[in-house]
Amino acid sequence: MTSKMTPDMIIVNGKGITFDDTQPHATALAIKDGIIISVGETADIRALADTSTRVIDAAQNTILPGFIDSHVHLFGGSAELDYLDLYGVKGIDSLTEKVRAWQQTCPDDPIVFAIQADYNIIASGKQTTRQDLDKVLPDRPFAMFAADHHTIWANTKALEMAGILNGGEVDKGAEIVMAADGKAAGELREPGAYAPVLKLTRYGGRDMIGLVTGRNPDPAATMQERQLDADAIARGFKHCASHGITGLHNMDGNIYTLELLKELEQRGDLLCRTEVPFHFKSFDTLDRFAEAETMRRDFSGDWVWCNRVKMFVDGVVESSTALMLDKYPNHDTVGDAVFDEALFKEACVKADAMGLQISVHAIGDRAIRQTLDAYELAQNKNGKRDSRHRIEHIEVLHPDDLPRFSELGVVASIQPGHAPFGVYFSPETVERMLHPHQIPTAYAWQDIRNTGTKVIFSTDWPVIPVDVMPNIKSAVSPQQMPAPWRDQRQSLMDTLESYTAGNAWVEFNENKKGRLKAGMMADIVVMSHDLTAMEPENLDQARAQTTICGGKITYQA
Repeated sequence: MTSKMTPDMIIVNGKGITFDDTQPHATALAIKDGIIISVGETADIRALADTSTRVIDAAQNTILPGFIDSHVHLFGGSAELDYLDLYGVKGIDSLTEKVRAWQQTCPDDPIVFAIQADYNIIASGKQTTRQDLDKVLPDRPFAMFAADHHTIWANTKALEMAGILNGGEVDKGAEIVMAADGKAAGELREPGAYAPVLKLTRYGGRDMIGLVTGRNPDPAATMQERQLDADAIARGFKHCASHGITGLHNMDGNIYTLELLKELEQRGDLLCRTEVPFHFKSFDTLDRFAEAETMRRDFSGDWVWCNRVKMFVDGVVESSTALMLDKYPNHDTVGDAVFDEALFKEACVKADAMGLQISVHAIGDRAIRQTLDAYELAQNKNGKRDSRHRIEHIEVLHPDDLPRFSELGVVASIQPGHAPFGVYFSPETVERMLHPHQIPTAYAWQDIRNTGTKVIFSTDWPVIPVDVMPNIKSAVSPQQMPAPWRDQRQSLMDTLESYTAGNAWVEFNENKKGRLKAGMMADIVVMSHDLTAMEPENLDQARAQTTICGGKITYQA
């Protein structure tokens, strides 16, 4: 080998899982100019190096293609690293103690803001009200985000400051819950209802504007705000890289986010390759798809790009806003339709005709069916192509729709940690919202995989932490729940594929990344353990030891 091909870096003494069928396992690899140039055995790879080559010793631990989290809210997750985390907090006394201590750290914030609040945070089965939160913090505006990010609860001062104490107009599928006294009860369901509260937070709601409206901030961010936002996202990238992540698929988007990412790329702080979608909302008209074409044209690199449309068609089970075929137990509702069904179908046909990929948030069985119907209509109208359209979440699936995924070539985009048998959430909240006949095909990961459907994994950060290994544990070693729940556990190899090669494939980059193979991008993670030798229930103890993206080390423990 000539000196020109002397590697910049080699990784040796590892247990490589390559996802390359011609060479499934290796102990070492070499990197040059951001590309993998050789994969093989340690002795052979060492022979390629000289004194200028950086050597990383994997210490007999797993080497993988870098993790790609295929469903995140990057700006929101990054911003929320700065807020009070209420995960695991139960009871008004504990909540009060946490919030009153935290408020001392943010005296200049217009509103005291917290995240990861449980639907049963005050007491099991009790709906949180503004009066409850007035007791928690009577002297300052206070609001808290549900873990799923579909509900915010606010105290009276926050509702007054947001201008919605007496209610207000909201988008289709959103609700300012009103109390018997004619005032807002304190519960704000879906972005169209809680957007006025987000505007009061540290980032002025800009971190969530790609979700709330899909448009740029209005008024436009000042230079100071732009710097604040870019710095927050840079911290988020560092956090992601520390978990072995080299790629992200954002699930909300606007041109502003893309511009921030390009600025971070130019200053050397873009540590993960990131796709940002065009977000089509229920109040949009089809002519707005011209913006999608602009985003795709102007952002098409290997580090920042747009090639996808994102839509929401329902909410979540916990707040009875996921769209169901049957009414919820003890509730006179089937959930909330975010879109007029005719407009949603027209949007899917339009996006498909433009050659754009589509990803749709659909949790309830009616929402999933409507999305499958829309994808089928797009195929019938435009002809079948390699579209790789996705459905996000797929939490309550009607058995009749199970085979339709593989028949239509639809990708199942799943977040194992969201399930009631994952590692994050108690089964109680979801179980009381489902009928027994809905449970066997709820969170039906393995049943979906068994149909031949492509399954990909992600977190939906910040709904749950972006941490990869607890999510992998949720898939491989879920809690065992009694019938009618079914065993949906995943094999370790299927799970790792769904987090690496599978996620590269779904973004149409299977020939560039997602495998440890000569010629592929050098996006790699070296783990702290040999994952294949670990007991499944201990997988969350493993962490990234070294993360490499584009041939550069982005994290080292």
